[in-house]
Amino acid sequence: MRHTARLAATCALVLITTLTTTAQKRDGLIGDLMKDVAGVQTKIIGLAKALPAEAYDWRPMPGVRSTGEVLMHVAADNYFMPATVGVAPPAATGINGKDYQTATAFETRKMGREQIIAELEQSFAFVQSAMAGTKEASLDAEIEAFGQKTTGRAMWLSTTTHLHEHLGQLIAYARSNKVTPPWSK
Repeated sequence: MRHTARLAATCALVLITTLTTTAQKRDGLIGDLMKDVAGVQTKIIGLAKALPAEAYDWRPMPGVRSTGEVLMHVAADNYFMPATVGVAPPAATGINGKDYQTATAFETRKMGREQIIAELEQSFAFVQSAMAGTKEASLDAEIEAFGQKTTGRAMWLSTTTHLHEHLGQLIAYARSNKVTPPWSK
C-alpha cells in the first residue's frame, strides 16, 4: 500500500514537472495561462497538504463550503471547465461539460484528506494537459457554457480566474485555522 502511494506521488511529481516545463516552452495566451495555473496549483496543493485533517470539515459559517468542499469544488471544475471546450475528462469522474450537475455530483462525494489531495493533483494534471493540447487558433471558436454563448478563450480565462478566487478563499480558511501558507513562511 505504501509502495503504491509512493509510486503515485512520484508519477504525479514527474507529470507536474513535465507539464510545468511544457508551460514554460509554450507561447501565446495558453502558455501564459499554463504558467499562471502552475503557480496557483502549487499554492492550492500546498495549502491542502499544510491543513490538518480536522480543518477539512471547518467552515466559516453555516451554509458555506467547508475547506474540504472547496478543494473538491476546485477539483471538479478543473475537469468540468475543460470539458466545456471539448476536452473529455476521465470517465471515472462522471463529469459532462454540458451538464454542471455532473460536476456537482463529483464534488459532493465524501472523501478523506488524502483522497481529496489525490483528486486535486489529478485534476490539476488534467487541466494542464487540456490547456497544453489547446491550439491558439481554436480560442475564438464559439462554445456554450453555463447556458451562454462564449469562446474557448473566455472559458480558459474563466478557468484561471476561478482558481485564483478559490486560492484566496483557501488562504483565508487556512489563516482562520492558524495555518500559515507554505510559501509565506
